[in-house]
Amino acid sequence: MTTKTVNKLAVPGATLHYEVTGSGPVLLLIAGGFTDGGIFDSIVGQLAADYTVITYDPRGNSRSPYDGKATDERVDRSAEDALALIDAVGGGEAAYVFGSSSGAITGLELIARHPDRVRMLIAHEPPAVDVLPDATTAHAFFEDVHSTYTTDGPVPALHLFAGGLGLDEDDQPAPEDLRPEYRHAVERMMGNTNTFFAHKLLPFTRYRPDLDALREIAAKIVPAAGADSAEHLPARPIAVIADEVGWPVVTFPGGHTGYASHPAQFATLLSRLLESDQTS
Repeated sequence: MTTKTVNKLAVPGATLHYEVTGSGPVLLLIAGGFTDGGIFDSIVGQLAADYTVITYDPRGNSRSPYDGKATDERVDRSAEDALALIDAVGGGEAAYVFGSSSGAITGLELIARHPDRVRMLIAHEPPAVDVLPDATTAHAFFEDVHSTYTTDGPVPALHLFAGGLGLDEDDQPAPEDLRPEYRHAVERMMGNTNTFFAHKLLPFTRYRPDLDALREIAAKIVPAAGADSAEHLPARPIAVIADEVGWPVVTFPGGHTGYASHPAQFATLLSRLLESDQTS
């Protein structure tokens, strides 16, 4: 059985909960939205056969509390958190990075700021809608979600958010059908919705990637989207970014959360992409 260690890391303004599993080159998995490191539990075991896998709860989510009162998120600070974890686990070793949703936005900022610390970034559906030709419409949608949260609370905002992102709740198992440990993780992550809607939704979706910097390091970036979600809002920006860096979008199984719905196939493709770097 692959050994997992559970750790804490103090960073400016927060304390990060992170877990390390396996051995080999460092692979950092960055969760998005109101989720936490547990969202990747179904793929960690397969990946840990070949990699030292780091999962963590982004600051303010679940087991990574702020030091004080919550404040609006900064993408640059999120990237520095990711770098701190890479340094804490890997020392001077550059890491592989997989980020999904706003976790992919963190990954894009990380590699733009610290290209020498990232061996390869797989950026899966970053909702960086400012790069879209219809960015004004996309921003208006997220503003509407935020306004709904402010006036009506997290549940109506979550329904509006999920519908606008093309997330079909009918495809998700009922809570009572989940394994107890996964049900507990879902309940834990749902507890992050207030922080997400109040402090993270708009800062991340207003983020504009440094496309000039990304073009300079294009060989390290793998644009990625789900087969079932490529036409939905969170996946559309990566097609624009892919054109900018000159690489095609790699299609992963499933939708926006394909790592949870199709874990074996998802982890297999991710491993093949990482292996391509080691054999090139």
